[in-house]
Amino acid sequence: MDARNEMELPEDDIQGNYPQALSLLTGFEHAPRLMQSTVTAGAELSPGIAAPSRFRPTTPGLLGRRAAQADGVNLLERIENAGGDELLTPAAATLARVLRRAIAIALAVSNDVAARSGAGEMKRINLESRLPADRHHEFAELLAVESLAALSVLANATAFLLAEHSGALNVEDITSDEILTDSTQTALQGALWELDQNLSRNARDDQSLIATALAWAESLSIAVAARGENTPRIRAFTGAAWRVAADDFAIAGFAPPTRVQGGPVAMEFKKPEEVVGNAIAKHQAMRLARMLVAYDFDRMANPFVELGGFVFTFLGDGKPGTGKTTLIQMMAGLINEYCQVAGYPFRYRNLSIDNVDSYQGKSGQNARAFVNAIVDPKVIGFGSIDDIDQIAGRRGDRQSSSGQQEITAVLMEAFAGASTVVRGNATFGMFSNHAENIDDALRQRASARLRIDGPKSRDDYIDILGLLMGSRHQIPVGDHDLMRAQAMQQAVAIEYRDHSRPLETGLAQVFDSVLHQFGPLDNIADLGSYLHAIACADSRFTGRAVKNITDAVKARAMDFDMPDMWFETPEPFLHQPYERKVQMIESLRKPMTPEMILQEINRYADSEWRYAENADETAIQDAVRGMERMAEAKRRFEGGR
Repeated sequence: MDARNEMELPEDDIQGNYPQALSLLTGFEHAPRLMQSTVTAGAELSPGIAAPSRFRPTTPGLLGRRAAQADGVNLLERIENAGGDELLTPAAATLARVLRRAIAIALAVSNDVAARSGAGEMKRINLESRLPADRHHEFAELLAVESLAALSVLANATAFLLAEHSGALNVEDITSDEILTDSTQTALQGALWELDQNLSRNARDDQSLIATALAWAESLSIAVAARGENTPRIRAFTGAAWRVAADDFAIAGFAPPTRVQGGPVAMEFKKPEEVVGNAIAKHQAMRLARMLVAYDFDRMANPFVELGGFVFTFLGDGKPGTGKTTLIQMMAGLINEYCQVAGYPFRYRNLSIDNVDSYQGKSGQNARAFVNAIVDPKVIGFGSIDDIDQIAGRRGDRQSSSGQQEITAVLMEAFAGASTVVRGNATFGMFSNHAENIDDALRQRASARLRIDGPKSRDDYIDILGLLMGSRHQIPVGDHDLMRAQAMQQAVAIEYRDHSRPLETGLAQVFDSVLHQFGPLDNIADLGSYLHAIACADSRFTGRAVKNITDAVKARAMDFDMPDMWFETPEPFLHQPYERKVQMIESLRKPMTPEMILQEINRYADSEWRYAENADETAIQDAVRGMERMAEAKRRFEGGR
């Protein structure tokens, strides 16, 4: 949902719901329908037993607001007594205030949804006993939409407002199954009853109190989103967007929100001169860093997306120790530097193996939160996925866990799905030592391929040794001009020229065959014939591959040096109006040539050919090892007779 279409939720409406929210926290009766109570009647503060408070709270907004306790759920009592302290702890006070505000926001949104859907008018008619019998089913559907909206906002607002208080503790055994849709009030009571159940099992101190509430909110968010997928008339909720200005909290359907601030980037940045070898990968990463900060926050658009050449997703593959992590550090450092000059918020995130969770749905939610944080149109975002072959599972691979499969599904939808919007403020880099193990469809969603093979030449190895040795020694350099071989333009030109002919043997045979038939490939028809020949030789080479190649060619057309002064101060370029940026970039664009197209075809096809050969070789080696084991087992068996 475009942030410009968000409606601001009035603060007066939210605070007007505080009394009702507080009444839900201080006491209500609830008879569970879908779950069973796990709190025994004899347990302290169990539902159904009203225990007196051990102190009179002094939390602002709660003083003097204590109502008579009802038999049933009293969340404030549960929260206050979680740590066993006679006094209210800071964590308990924080959670109480967060829940009151989250409930109030949920009530405000549900009221707005009811007004949009017509449920509010139908409620009035129903109270007057004038609702026709043939509209009862429609009324029930509208109440369900209103209830799911309230539950989704309650869960997401709680997680959002508590995020800055989260710790390292992970809580298991969290349930969120009491999802009722009779009415907003019933829905909230069911969800809060289950929160009380979770707290009674897991909250023993401040840390576990916050961790349990966060885990419940995340679990509820997933469960409600799943229920809402097939709910009739749900567009009354998902078709609108709201923003709570005081909290900077955005509500767009069931999607979990992210904070606007970029936050500090905890990383050891690298300078371009500290990257040895990998000329094309280094060159394109430096170009992409500058493309990102050309983004216009007012228009929420980037001239490089409009003119072509912007790289939304790229894949960097290479052997261990060839410089993938260094490339990430270099690119993040450049973006961070440019954003500091322009005064833009920068957000970097890494999706790692730690995000694969055994809890059903949690891995997918982690991946979705990662994507949402990066594509947030109010920041410049760079997301890396290191060792993606271990994080995202291949579809149909029995060795991939359900969590890995969830991450694959989320990334495929995010990178090239029906709802993917490329604004030009964000880019994702996938990195792997074994790119052949990445799901084919996910790998093909990487529009650019960066082969990261580290230092290769004699000069490269002398340069990297001199770089890593530093300056605190007296050893002479010898007959060598340090870092001269890393001069960007020279190294890149050599690498691009190397791709005028395929590097992989199998692809070279296809190339020679086409060259023999058509002669020099210097027009669209001949180049298209080469693409067709590759597709005939490799069925995985599809129309998406052609799109990625043409995107790479357009990026080559944008492969020019933007003046350094554009990025030293914001006025010459970064803070120019969008139309002026387009003009400035357009004037520097290079013409596309058949040579460019041929080189990019070979670069892309070489990578796919290499992945296929590596996968085949791995399968052959596994089969050979299996045969050798069987032969040895047979020999031992027969020898033992």
